[in-house]
Amino acid sequence: MNKMIKLITGRILPVIFLSVPAITLAQNSPGEIHGSFQIDGQYYIQDSTISAPEVAEKYLLNGYGDLVFTKGNFKAGVRYETYQNVLLGYDKRFNGSGIAHRYAEYDNGELAITVGNFYEQFGSGLILRSYWEPTLGYDNALDGVRVKFKPYSGILIKGVIGKQRYYFKTGEGIVRGVDAEVGINDLIKNWNDKKTRVTAGFGFVSKYQKDDDNVYILPENVGAYAGRLDVTRGKVTINAEYAYKYNDPSSLNNYSYKFGDAALLKATYSQKGLGILLAAKRIDNMNFRSERNANLNDLLINYLPALTKYHTYSLASIYPYATQPNGEFGFEAEVNYTIKKGTKLGGDYGTNIIVNYSGANSLSTEPVAGKDLYKSDWGKFGKDVYYKDFSLEITRKMSKNLKITLMYINQVYDKDKIQFQGSKQYGTIYDNIIVADFTFQINEKNAIRTEWQTLQSEQDYKSWLAGLIEYSHSPNWFVAISDQYNYGNEKSDHRIHYFNCFVGYTKDSHRITLGYGRQREGLFCVGGVCRQVPSSNGLTVSISTSF
Repeated sequence: MNKMIKLITGRILPVIFLSVPAITLAQNSPGEIHGSFQIDGQYYIQDSTISAPEVAEKYLLNGYGDLVFTKGNFKAGVRYETYQNVLLGYDKRFNGSGIAHRYAEYDNGELAITVGNFYEQFGSGLILRSYWEPTLGYDNALDGVRVKFKPYSGILIKGVIGKQRYYFKTGEGIVRGVDAEVGINDLIKNWNDKKTRVTAGFGFVSKYQKDDDNVYILPENVGAYAGRLDVTRGKVTINAEYAYKYNDPSSLNNYSYKFGDAALLKATYSQKGLGILLAAKRIDNMNFRSERNANLNDLLINYLPALTKYHTYSLASIYPYATQPNGEFGFEAEVNYTIKKGTKLGGDYGTNIIVNYSGANSLSTEPVAGKDLYKSDWGKFGKDVYYKDFSLEITRKMSKNLKITLMYINQVYDKDKIQFQGSKQYGTIYDNIIVADFTFQINEKNAIRTEWQTLQSEQDYKSWLAGLIEYSHSPNWFVAISDQYNYGNEKSDHRIHYFNCFVGYTKDSHRITLGYGRQREGLFCVGGVCRQVPSSNGLTVSISTSF
């Protein structure tokens, strides 16, 4: 039976005719509504010491509200966003308010159809990943139609078409894609009880954008495909994926007509008390956007993982790694081992040790005549070191009340390449970081945690000290004060304290946090995707809730 689905949120989507089973909503159930809200605001104070600018509005705010209605096989949702005006560090094109995300979906377990906005990922995302990360100001949701079909057990086929979110509009380019994933053990009866589990997948994505360039003849349709294989046997899992992208000249690759490709390989071993991760990747000319001249985080179709350790301590995150889509060779190795309790080294409660080593180098390339501009040697590391990170973390519970974490980090960071696309302003930074983290549980409800950190470097801003003291009263309250001090800066008037204080209240799914202090300038990154954070000073408030 043909069904017509209309979704109205200020405009009407094109009417979609699809042959699907009739949607029957039970009359004895009113359905359910769930939602969440988040408000982040800051009152800004001009601070010439840290170059924090004057903000004309004084107070800026980012707000988000999600509502989802479900009834049987049907689901619909909207997200309202307001930026009055957008917080510093976010693109000003967000300013304003409106419904930024809306969709309707029918899913009977075999067939699922979504119209409106949706997020999707093929494999590890090398050719397609759309997602929302509000802390980055990142949202590349597709606006169109998605179909998922499970014709047999172990087979999933997905198809998508739409335009990407571009602030409160959509981009010019059209994204189309199809993906198939097959669980071999489910498909072949004789393999049902095999200890080795195998899943294979293949995806294809293309974008269309009209060629209106007066200088270059640019391809209007650009395709990319990827194949992947996941194998699990007992405690061992291996994931492999290779992606190929046809020529896609743009301003970001100097209008090279060379093909792009990416390879990702991961292997993990896990048992009680021991985990091992080995990973490697190679990326060459894989900037893939629905508009060829978009930049920063705008209109990205794919996702290229960083393969570097995500640091949560403040000084360890001063120099985060941003993935280089034009070319990099990356690797990561980690061992997570717990020494048994009751032993000499394990103590009464056990000792956890995490060793991580990761990094990224340039590709081995040489220039060539013609439109490709260069060629690369697939099996060689380039001579330029973009990033290296070695860390050793030891956590031990010394007694029923005291837990200690000690961490050593050594980093190599090419700031010119990672942050400024190959300029010659800063050079390579070498640093050593030491962290000591103590948590003392006073009683069942009260605890005190302290952090002490030092970063030693002879480059850039040179050496830092940082400290934090946090008191928590479970399950509702916490109070914290922290400071970062750039005592090693060669300019005496730049030896600045970045002091902050926070108080927070949590009850069930509701959370309120107030803070006051300085924010240092730098990169904020999640998974290799980054945004620039400017210096600021002032009062912050964050409120979140869900139901």
